[in-house]
Amino acid sequence: MEADHGGGTGNEKKLPWPGVKSPPPTDRNAEAASEALPGGGADALRGPVAAAPPPDAASTPVRPPVPGADGRGQGAGMAALSLPYQVVAALALSVVGVLACTHIAMIFLHVAPSNTLTKQHGEVVDRWVYPEFEQNWKLFAPNPLQQNISVHVRADVADNGADGSRVTPWMNLSRDDGEAIRGNLLPSHVDQNELRRAWDFYSGSHDSENRPNGLRGELSERYIRRIVMLRLDEHGYGGTVERIQVRSVVRSVGAPPWSDEKISTQPEYRELPWWTVTPSDLRTADDPVSQAGQAEK
Repeated sequence: MEADHGGGTGNEKKLPWPGVKSPPPTDRNAEAASEALPGGGADALRGPVAAAPPPDAASTPVRPPVPGADGRGQGAGMAALSLPYQVVAALALSVVGVLACTHIAMIFLHVAPSNTLTKQHGEVVDRWVYPEFEQNWKLFAPNPLQQNISVHVRADVADNGADGSRVTPWMNLSRDDGEAIRGNLLPSHVDQNELRRAWDFYSGSHDSENRPNGLRGELSERYIRRIVMLRLDEHGYGGTVERIQVRSVVRSVGAPPWSDEKISTQPEYRELPWWTVTPSDLRTADDPVSQAGQAEK
């Protein structure tokens, strides 16, 4: 009996896996499936491994740079500027802020009621506001008008065919406007505002001695003379009007019965000098008002 090199006897049975007591378990189902495939075998089941395509540079997303990663882009606005530019920007913003605050303060003083500041620095406020920033409103509701103002006129008329002239009685133009407005559901803008605004224009552009304050005063005088001549032309006095005189009558509104306030209701008169009628004061054939009147006739 021959002994092998391992010291075993001849009766011993050799194992199919040297050094392993039992073979590893095999999957019978997987082996059967692999044998059933064309080409058979485990290699056919695995198949050839396809190589991965190279990455496309166009389809690869580009990540934005992280601020501060390379030392740039740290901060925004003025912080991104250099020190000299920061100083200039700060000075510019300061000047704009001061101008804005000054402008708001001046406009506030202009529209606010009269107070100590406006009395002391009224000229400074007016120089700042006029003419670019003129305001036609007030911060608080003003006191309502507590006076009745009427405009009267009389004329020096030369009698046709007779020597000399005569002076007409005073005619209340404001009363004529009031009668045209009273009871009218749609009163004319001319009846409501023409004469009233013209007198406000005149009184606001003349001093107490009836001297005009510049070009506006001269323009207001021509305006009211033209209105007066148009009104006199509507009445007709049977002669040629050579001169006219205008006056205003101001009466304060009396206090209500429940008030103890004492208010004088006596009229105050302001008579203007006599004005000689000039061709520019008369209605002409080219006047749109004359043309409209002739069309109505």
